[in-house]
Amino acid sequence: MELDLFADPPSAERRPTPHPQPPQGLPLYIGTSSWSFDDWRGSLYPADAKPADYLTYYAQHFPVVEIDTTFYRIPTPSMVDAWYRRTPDGFRFAAKIPQVITHEKVLRDCQAELQQFTEAMSRLGEKLGPLLFQFPYFSKRHFATPQAFVDRLAPVLEQLPAGLRFAVEIRNRWWMTRRFLDLLRAHRVAFALIDHPWMPPVQELVRQHDVITADFSYIRWLGDRRAMEAVTQRWDRLVADRQQETTAWVGVIRQFLARQVAVYGFYNNHYAGHSPGSIALFYDIWQRQPSTSP
Repeated sequence: MELDLFADPPSAERRPTPHPQPPQGLPLYIGTSSWSFDDWRGSLYPADAKPADYLTYYAQHFPVVEIDTTFYRIPTPSMVDAWYRRTPDGFRFAAKIPQVITHEKVLRDCQAELQQFTEAMSRLGEKLGPLLFQFPYFSKRHFATPQAFVDRLAPVLEQLPAGLRFAVEIRNRWWMTRRFLDLLRAHRVAFALIDHPWMPPVQELVRQHDVITADFSYIRWLGDRRAMEAVTQRWDRLVADRQQETTAWVGVIRQFLARQVAVYGFYNNHYAGHSPGSIALFYDIWQRQPSTSP
């Protein structure tokens, strides 16, 4: 039976329904960008859930989450320890690298902040997943050429601590050059694929480039923030039909898994209106899509 993906959220009397689980045995980790949404009460969380308990409930449904708060400040040790305690064995945390590094200093003189951040996140131990350099769109005032960005990025990647996984996200489509991807590959840093208006569709990217630069892939389904907020200000149900895009992504992810590449993927509410619903759609299409690969 197919999921009623566009149904109204459950009433306050209903308990949340179980969400689809990833296929057994595959290194496929699909979650959401952040977990702190009151609008998920009654669908993902119990209607009377307290914000302090959201993460615990979240981890009952999904194996991984992307932490958004680390973009705004380096977490304290007590914050990181609380994340660890509130999640079960086997859970994974990905996290955004602080904006002071990617947006304010733009990779200049940021080694102290990067070290402080990685040391804090390392307290998660075996639960720590990839750490994301999320860069904004840069005008030519910042970087006159794609190579100028590569030259700025290279020394930072050379100094990354061993034993941790990193990914790099760009939003300038003409920066997709062989030198950029080869730099990531040389340091085993993943190229972060994003579903976003400023970047090419995934089918175009994988046709033109080998986008696998590490032993894992990092995917973010972001959508068009401005367009979505013109449609809804609530994040309790799907309001956009993403079946066509999701079908394409499922096919690409199957290809990655066939190459023995682990996949971390994160849905944003702005992609279709309700991240948990987007995950449900993903697994619904996964189960229905014929394939001889994983």
